[in-house]
Amino acid sequence: MSESCLINSTYDLPEDDDEDHAFDPRSPRSNYSLYPLEYLLYCVDCHQIRCPRCVSEELVTIYCPSCLFEVGSSSVKTEGNRCTRSCFQCPICVGPLAVQSLESAPEASLLSADNASASGPTGPWALTCSYCNWSSSEVGVKFDKPQGIFAQLSKLRNGSNTSADVPLTSAGDISPTKRDANMPEPESTRARFSALRSFYQSQLANSNTGSSMAGGMGDYGFSSPAALTRIMSIYSGSTSKPKNKATVMREADVPSEGFRTSNLDESEAISKLRAEGYDGTVTMEQAVSQVEEGAHFADELWPVASLLRTKRAKRCPACRHILSKPEAKVSNTRWRIRLVAGNHIPSVTIKPLPNPGAPPPSALAPLKPAQYLLTFKNPMFDSIKVTLATPATTPGRFSSKVTILCPQFTVGANSDDYDLNEVLKAEDRDQRDGRREDDGSHQVEAGKVFERGRNWVSIVVEVIPASLQIQPTPSILQKAGEPEPDLAPLREDEDILEIPMFVRLEWESEPSQDQVGIASSGKEKDAKEKRELAYWSVLGIGRISQE
Repeated sequence: MSESCLINSTYDLPEDDDEDHAFDPRSPRSNYSLYPLEYLLYCVDCHQIRCPRCVSEELVTIYCPSCLFEVGSSSVKTEGNRCTRSCFQCPICVGPLAVQSLESAPEASLLSADNASASGPTGPWALTCSYCNWSSSEVGVKFDKPQGIFAQLSKLRNGSNTSADVPLTSAGDISPTKRDANMPEPESTRARFSALRSFYQSQLANSNTGSSMAGGMGDYGFSSPAALTRIMSIYSGSTSKPKNKATVMREADVPSEGFRTSNLDESEAISKLRAEGYDGTVTMEQAVSQVEEGAHFADELWPVASLLRTKRAKRCPACRHILSKPEAKVSNTRWRIRLVAGNHIPSVTIKPLPNPGAPPPSALAPLKPAQYLLTFKNPMFDSIKVTLATPATTPGRFSSKVTILCPQFTVGANSDDYDLNEVLKAEDRDQRDGRREDDGSHQVEAGKVFERGRNWVSIVVEVIPASLQIQPTPSILQKAGEPEPDLAPLREDEDILEIPMFVRLEWESEPSQDQVGIASSGKEKDAKEKRELAYWSVLGIGRISQE
């Protein structure tokens, strides 16, 4: 049974703590600092571990996961981050929607006119789901043709009220002949937003018509009279107040300018809720997946266009070295560059020490010593020296005692060449170790490695789990100034035993090719460079029994 090992690569000590502060895996901060080894990358220039939080990302490809069509960044800015090639998802079960005709095709056995051409099914068309049998015709959405579904759906939802239909004057203001309360109110949210944006842009432009900078710098926030006055006073040194009073901007007050009054009458919605019940309303997930807000009932749900996905490259934030970069082709799932941390730091596994004649316990017994086998496997082609450190007692309300019997050891280098004699010797050693385990003669000694292989080493860790019984301390034994003990009931996952362990690696490897001064210093070609790496890791042992 191999337990989990989480590695912390972004842990920083608090300013008010000293250097001897141990990592606390139960702290809320540790949830954002611990990652499995498979999630970590390694920078070969900085020689540091990089987690998903401490890398900078760059977009490589934007594509639709449904049709695998690559989308340009300019299309994303204009059309949004949705697929425009008739790829839709069901608003009920998020399954893919297919275009089907609402009228079946005529049977071939029926008589038809001589000049009638054989054709398939005709319109109207609708989007249907093959999983939950939902159809867009249930909400009144039908299409005239099976092509260009995205454009037809946008026209049905937004109508003709777009930003291009709002008439503007040369100054950017809505035409006075068109600014009338009798103008039709924009129906869609996008049309109202366009009307509001045009109105406030015109107000900003007209608030300072006498300034020559209003037209050129309006987008930078310099069109306000107060802002221009402050800028001129900085260069002239004058602190005089402006002579002309700033023009007060008015708010939108008619529907043609994007103003819309709230409808406080909810009697229709209440009666509809009573008639359809809870099943007729939308869930939170369904409401969030909608492109536009405002859906409260199931008959208000529209087909959802597929959300675009991206392929991203990751760089080291310190040296800008590429850590991972996928193939730009959408259908290719390979990586051009991927520097995983599993190829540069040893993997750690922990399991109970085999006890002959006794099955492994399902839970840890309180106050009963247990021994575990901690194995380090070296993936590098250089031997490494490992130094381990852990607090004597685990942090938290229930402190367990931890003892590492061999805190310093050396792990051999990995090699792609397998020697047959070495394999046969390893098999003989395994057979001898199996006989020792059966006889109970395999003893554990402090300061010595339990097992050793070509590129792996196993040591023994002794753990004494804490008791989960909450007992108050007598007042006579309490020292002055000590905080009151926490007598709250057992919290969630508080019975899990996790060991924080500080790992320090030292090894010698060949210097990098771009290192400056190697040739000029007169060093030999076979000279090696000493490197170090240190990080916190957390070992999950198991749950402590509450009996």
